[in-house]
Amino acid sequence: RATLALMFLDLDQFKPVNDTLGHDIGDLLLKEVALRLKSCVPRETDTVARLGGDEFVILLAQIERAMDAVLVAGKVLAALSRPFVIGPHTLDISVSIGIAVYPQHGEDVGQLLKSADTAMYYAKKAGRNCYRFFRTVTESAGA
Repeated sequence: RATLALMFLDLDQFKPVNDTLGHDIGDLLLKEVALRLKSCVPRETDTVARLGGDEFVILLAQIERAMDAVLVAGKVLAALSRPFVIGPHTLDISVSIGIAVYPQHGEDVGQLLKSADTAMYYAKKAGRNCYRFFRTVTESAGA
């Protein structure tokens, strides 16, 4: 049975780029990030969108299993691990990714987004530059 996954992405340490190099360089970096993200989701049924700031979402529609999202997360981590050349600057960034799956982690877009955002914070706490699935309190307790 087909399902969908929502991935919430937050660029790690993006603020220092804006603070030290300026918003113009930051904006160019965000555009390059968006292009790389789009290359990770080639299916027409998938969507990449910028929420604002340095946050993006990827909607993976019609996936067969939750682990399909892991494949995309791996592609994203690899794509963003390569240095970005913006004018005279070579920039290294990483990304923290939270993943929520319908209907286990939310019955509507709002719930899924909240679950994926929470999972993204799990990834940040785990050391950044990784992905985490949303886990409920009962899942975390092993119940």
